[in-house]
Amino acid sequence: MNKNGNNIKNEKNENNSHSSHNSHPIIPPRGDYQTLLSFQKAEVVYDITFRFAHKLLNKGDRTIDQMIQAARSGKKNILEGSKAATTSKETEIKLTNVARASLEELLDDYRDYLRTRDLVLWDKNNKEAQYVRAMGRKTPQTFELYREFVETRPAEIVANIAICLIHQTNYLIDQQLRRLEQDFLKDGGLRERMARARVKARGWGRE
Repeated sequence: MNKNGNNIKNEKNENNSHSSHNSHPIIPPRGDYQTLLSFQKAEVVYDITFRFAHKLLNKGDRTIDQMIQAARSGKKNILEGSKAATTSKETEIKLTNVARASLEELLDDYRDYLRTRDLVLWDKNNKEAQYVRAMGRKTPQTFELYREFVETRPAEIVANIAICLIHQTNYLIDQQLRRLEQDFLKDGGLRERMARARVKARGWGRE
């Protein structure tokens, strides 16, 4: 039994009889979105934003729902894009782009919060920002890494922590999108894979 719970003997038999199919699957294995660092960070951003909006914004402020929905969209579209990857690379790219746009909107909301209240936006090179970036390199990324800061620090610090994490998440999503686009150009989508599989099948049938 291997780590995925599959029987090794069965895998060997399948590989012997379907080696060409397994090396170029029509439907690729479904990725585990929870292992994506971009998803982990987006989830932390959502958890911070949910608490920030409900605790530090005035009740009835429409920005509460806007920020929470933008954070949720960032997280959920990474998830949905990963799930769609098995059948549509185009949909995965589209949803990942939606996640990127949602987080950019959320980033602007945090900046607005600081600017309209004459609070300080951290320079990327100051010691606080560097500390948050160092925390952001830990894996896995969970809200627990930041809980103490979110629950005990003033709004200015919490907003800046969120901004740092959004920048990191956007950087990861940008890398992810470049890889997805390269993979699409190289391998195509489901239609192209099915066409290649049909051509191979017909070729084998004539032999």
